[in-house]
Amino acid sequence: MERAALVLRGGAERKRMTSLFLHGPLARLEGLSLVLGHPVAVGRARLAGFEAHAALPGHWPALAAAEAAQTEGLELRDPSEADLARIDWLAACFGQARLPLPDGREALLPLHPAAAPAVPQPPGHEEVVTEALRDLMADYQRLDLPLTVVRWDMMLRRAASRLRALGQEGAKIRRDARPGDVAVRDRRVVYANYFSVEEYDLRHSRFDGGESPEINRAAFISSDAATVLPYDPKRDRVLVVEQIRSGPLARGAENPWLLEPIAGRVDAFETPEDCARREAEEEAGLTLDRLIEAARYYPSPGAKAEFLYSYIALCDLPDDLPRLGGLASEAEDIRAHLLPFDALMARITTPEFASGPLILSALWLAGQRDRLRAAG
Repeated sequence: MERAALVLRGGAERKRMTSLFLHGPLARLEGLSLVLGHPVAVGRARLAGFEAHAALPGHWPALAAAEAAQTEGLELRDPSEADLARIDWLAACFGQARLPLPDGREALLPLHPAAAPAVPQPPGHEEVVTEALRDLMADYQRLDLPLTVVRWDMMLRRAASRLRALGQEGAKIRRDARPGDVAVRDRRVVYANYFSVEEYDLRHSRFDGGESPEINRAAFISSDAATVLPYDPKRDRVLVVEQIRSGPLARGAENPWLLEPIAGRVDAFETPEDCARREAEEEAGLTLDRLIEAARYYPSPGAKAEFLYSYIALCDLPDDLPRLGGLASEAEDIRAHLLPFDALMARITTPEFASGPLILSALWLAGQRDRLRAAG
């Protein structure tokens, strides 16, 4: 997928076709059923003389001519006009269209073939991409914003977050939610870019045994993120980073620069632990070894879908560490500070440290500090 806005548009009118070769995510029955909006019966198929590749992890694969290659897929016979309309819409999202093959079938081919090299796809990427199709197809003919590479990347991250959430919902004190306890009548994407905002019209079971009236709720959609507070138990000090933040700016704070732990969004094909290590390299030039999980939590569950994994990292924090960091490609401007533990705790309730993950991590560290220092 090219790094440019991919316009959502329907396919051009053409003759009725009888056989469509499908590859990539559409070669999985679950993915194809999500796109068509109904279960479908198809047969396995092969396409000789073409290979499918994606230029970035999780991105939509493109078919390209390759003499000795062969691509595995599905063959959809006699699709309905409604099915073709949905497939054309999806193809247009990724700069592709239904085009004829030499053998008389049709396939989704790039409108503007690119020479970008193929990259190996990470294990399990099919499941994440298929899950992301739930969000994309929910926008079918409803969202007038273009699908960009940035937005698709966030859809992939959100899909991975949703898959991580499965099976993690224990209930010993709160309600043990059952199927049917929440009925969503409608979901609308009212804003979409890197982040998005969704509105839901829903009913839910009440504690008194009844059912709520239909209510409207909105949520700010991002993805899972990881934070890490590096701690040097020998020198008894931590590293925090400083950068300008849109949250304080939007709130009206006179000073939008904030002190925080190292943090970042978990990519679609990495673990929260890998994210913490990657962000430490990018923001502070630190190579982390041992990570200790302090907490996993929703920082603002009344309005945001974000879920955080917060870690403490035991590491060496010498005086000569780099103090400036961040990725130029993301316009990051980050400064690192080394603080004695006592100085951190003395100022943890001041506006400079008004970051929830930093407060939580500092308090967790305060409770474990003696043990960690004794262990070396």
